[in-house]
Amino acid sequence: MLAAGLAIAGCGTPGAPQPPSLNLPDRVTDLAAVRAGNHVSLTWIMPRRNTDKLPLKANVPVHVCRREAENECAPVADLEQAPAASGSFSETLPAALTTGTPRALEYFVELKNRNGRSAGPSNAAIVLAGQSPASVTGLAAEVRKAGVVLRWTPDTTTTAVLLHRKLLTPAAPKPHKGALAAPAEPIEQKLLVEGDRASAGQALDKSIVFGQTYEYRAQRVARIDVNGQTLELAGEISAPVRVEAVDVFPPAVPTGLAAVATAADSGAGTEASIDLSWQPGTEADLAGYEVYRREEESPWQRISGEQAVVAPAFHDTHVLPGHTYIYAVSALDQGGHESGRSAEAQETVPNP
Repeated sequence: MLAAGLAIAGCGTPGAPQPPSLNLPDRVTDLAAVRAGNHVSLTWIMPRRNTDKLPLKANVPVHVCRREAENECAPVADLEQAPAASGSFSETLPAALTTGTPRALEYFVELKNRNGRSAGPSNAAIVLAGQSPASVTGLAAEVRKAGVVLRWTPDTTTTAVLLHRKLLTPAAPKPHKGALAAPAEPIEQKLLVEGDRASAGQALDKSIVFGQTYEYRAQRVARIDVNGQTLELAGEISAPVRVEAVDVFPPAVPTGLAAVATAADSGAGTEASIDLSWQPGTEADLAGYEVYRREEESPWQRISGEQAVVAPAFHDTHVLPGHTYIYAVSALDQGGHESGRSAEAQETVPNP
């Protein structure tokens, strides 16, 4: 019994002492940098724990530095960020880094404990130093049937322009209706314009939705190869322009109108008639067609009734043998806008 008692007591003997935690914050591994004009913005996610996997409980000192070529990493700023927060920092580049040939510029952040010790610097986030492209000027927007036409002052040295589009009138969230439900329009989008269109200072945004209001900004972008890596150097973002995408545009005029007459046949019990057909419209908001008829110099009359004709065809039975009729059709959209009339089609009803 004594031996058993000793064995039980031995289970509570303290183990070897553990070294105290240095409370070194985990390294940042997702540092990203963006330059627009002469401004550089850094973003990263602060760690939740230290290198000993213990939660960080207080704000963490952050040291920011930048390095050009093989030089020492020059101090830029010292700040504090909360654990697990979205870290950010921005600066205006000194004049020496905004002129000359484009060249790589590396940024690092280093998280330290209260004793000034760290687990090491973050990954390198690279931007380009040097002369940035000129700002976009004269940005203007105009609504057309095909979308929003954007224009700005041309520049033959420009190879790419980045358009920043923001939806100012987002729709209220709708209940989920399954996998086939249409995705909501994104609040912000970036549209890249390249080549001749960029240097000519014009673009067409076909992806707008009529009834919405948008804001556009623009910046020139140069692509530079540095040490085998393609980097972008962007100019300042322009002042915004707003545009209300109001659909005041009628559908396209119908084409291909043809008329074919059928004589009356008393034996078969059929009346004289003229059948019309034309090419169907392709607009997404097409609501139907209106059919017009006249005789020689008489005025046009709409014969398609109060409701628009849905199909690109019409059967006219209110005709008389030996009479010649002239037809034209127009298209209607869901907003009630009517196109011009088509080219005319003429047909004579045969005598029995």
